[in-house]
Amino acid sequence: MNNENKKEILTIPRSDRRILSNIPDPENVRSLVNRRGASYQKEEIDPTDVNEIYRLQQLSLRYETHFEVHIKRAKRQVNAEKLFAEDISVTGILVYSNQPHEFLINEILTMNFNIPGGAMPEGYEAKVKLKAKVVRYFTKEVDGELRYYAACEFLQPLNEYMTKKRWGISIFMASLFLLVVSIIVMLMRAESVIYFRFNKFLYLYSIIAATFLLSRYLFGIFYKNVPINPKFEPGVSIIIPVFNEEEWIHRTISSCINQYYPVDKLEVIVVDDCSTDRTEEKAYDMINLIHQEGERFKTNDRLKFYKLPQNGGKREALVAGVHQAKHDLVVFVDSDSFLEPHAIRNLVQPFQDPKMGGVAGRTEVENKFTNALTKLQTVRYYIAFRIMKAAEAWFDTVTCLSGPLACYRKELILKNETAWLNQKFLGQPATFGDDRSMTNYILKTHRTGYQDNAICSTIVPSDTKVFLSQQMRWKRSWLRESLRAFLFMWKKEPFMFLFFIIGLIVPIAAPIVVVYNLIYVPVMYGIFPTTFLIGLLLMAMLMSLAHLFFRKSKLWGFGFIFVLYYEFILLWQMPVAWVTFWKSTWGTRETPQDVLAKEKKMEKQKLRKSRFSMVKIRKKGEKE
Repeated sequence: MNNENKKEILTIPRSDRRILSNIPDPENVRSLVNRRGASYQKEEIDPTDVNEIYRLQQLSLRYETHFEVHIKRAKRQVNAEKLFAEDISVTGILVYSNQPHEFLINEILTMNFNIPGGAMPEGYEAKVKLKAKVVRYFTKEVDGELRYYAACEFLQPLNEYMTKKRWGISIFMASLFLLVVSIIVMLMRAESVIYFRFNKFLYLYSIIAATFLLSRYLFGIFYKNVPINPKFEPGVSIIIPVFNEEEWIHRTISSCINQYYPVDKLEVIVVDDCSTDRTEEKAYDMINLIHQEGERFKTNDRLKFYKLPQNGGKREALVAGVHQAKHDLVVFVDSDSFLEPHAIRNLVQPFQDPKMGGVAGRTEVENKFTNALTKLQTVRYYIAFRIMKAAEAWFDTVTCLSGPLACYRKELILKNETAWLNQKFLGQPATFGDDRSMTNYILKTHRTGYQDNAICSTIVPSDTKVFLSQQMRWKRSWLRESLRAFLFMWKKEPFMFLFFIIGLIVPIAAPIVVVYNLIYVPVMYGIFPTTFLIGLLLMAMLMSLAHLFFRKSKLWGFGFIFVLYYEFILLWQMPVAWVTFWKSTWGTRETPQDVLAKEKKMEKQKLRKSRFSMVKIRKKGEKE
């Protein structure tokens, strides 16, 4: 899964000539839904129905792509003609060839093509055979070569085609197998009760882990978003802390300002933590481009760039942004995360409850089709948010308001800023796990929630070394913050406290249980660990089938692979985290702590070399 100089594979929507196409137009001179999306309207759109507007916008989006398309013409009973797709949407496709063709307007073509992963949103990767109508044709010169184009409209929209051909079957099969797997797991746990007296520790762990996991899936499946109240539009300040993110910062800024939210209620503040690359230049390029179109959207007053006088770390950048924020709600967005146009309006809805202190949105993987590693993370991310966080949201006690997209009450950030900035654990500064840390401060006095319709996507590691460093950092922060949360979590809803305790014990004990089942029992008793492996397979099936049920994607099978990857690789980071969770280095970026650790390491290496040289000289002298 190593990924040397691999280019990330991203789904690329064809750019709109309007940079700020999603902001509600204060002058009402343009529509939010274009002609392709408007054809799906069942009735007049309610301008406050953000999710319906977003659905229609998604249906109208065209995606840049390149794959072969084989076409058969009804009037010519000959071999299929081969063309190439330049862009595709749910409603149609633009194809071209380097040879002239004689398509007629309104001619019906039969199209065969295979949509590759990343060409369209997740779930559309499939072989397709359907009819389309030629609506126009034209020629264009590309790289000095004349191309012959034909724009075609599908007679059956792709989403309807996929529902009939694949999605409906996926949902049925996933539902059936989820039920079957859940029943088998419960039966196996009943067996654990019967054999409990033979090994109390092992079977107790087995019963607790299975009950915990099944309850999470149960609560997650029946989770519901807080519905949108069209009259609830609180002021929001989005803070983007950035450090050496020249590749993605322009897109992050664009997605944050281009929100379907009132112009006078949203501002974006970019805080540069003294980047050493071209981040500042790229950020200003995008900001200036936005200002060219944004006069009527008042972007000059709503989009700011601020550079810290010296590198202070992510928390310093976030707090600096909060101090500049003029609104009562602040949203933290990572510099490689991209918000969907309806994200903010959905994200703020739980704050109608005055005791709600913070809310997390759903994070998806943007570069999901880059390689096997990013595909594993795609399934893991979805289950972590749509099932695990959704289950915690039932009790208004989401234990981590994740960094890519989280909203807080500004007053609570300011109240806890000193403790947050100066946080230490066992004498070491806590430089990472800022999201879990702030969540703990919020949870002491307030509730925390989750909005599944508030969606952003992020760039995940596609390199194994970087990924493992990230996972180790996350495990250390999880251990540190879980110990902190233990001090006050007992005050929360009793069932949630039980959830929390089990969720703390199960991962910590997992390495011991795996060693006992896979090594100790087979070696000492000569018994093959059939039951344990079946249980592991069933847990993997739960993850995979839940992903298939909700996403209808071919990536569901990577849930199995992720569970194996976790059990045989990631799980063994946990014992290391036990004895190193006070460390403050990131491992994936040059924080001051990383620089200091690197300097100490180099000093030790020099000292070892010096000692080795002295020993060598001494031995040489003794020989002489």
